[in-house]
Amino acid sequence: EVAARLIHANSSRKDKSFIAVNCGAIPENLMESEFFGYKKGAFTGAAQDTLGLFQAANGGTLFLDEVADLPLAMQVKLLRAIQEKKVRAVGGTTEESVDVRIISATHKNLNDMMEKGEFRQDLYYRLNVI
Repeated sequence: EVAARLIHANSSRKDKSFIAVNCGAIPENLMESEFFGYKKGAFTGAAQDTLGLFQAANGGTLFLDEVADLPLAMQVKLLRAIQEKKVRAVGGTTEESVDVRIISATHKNLNDMMEKGEFRQDLYYRLNVI
């Protein structure tokens, strides 16, 4: 996280948000709403529209710590958000453009995980080259 904060602080995005998230700390059933936000009434307890991590980091940096802990279903959604630069809140009908620098880290061997089918190769490529 220290390196990610240094990159952010020494970039043109330094005046925007730096959002750090431990991917392993978010329960799987809450990941989509945490990352992309949700609309009022989207599910029980959704009393108001709520921004997700992507919207909160818009213009700035989103640091994904322990990115290898994301389940495959969430990896697909993350990949789409990175490629399209758009997100759709849970319960939403339209996509919202986002401009976010993604920095990720993990202590796991992603090459081994890709070989086992536990981490998407296309997401690895996107995170590695962007």
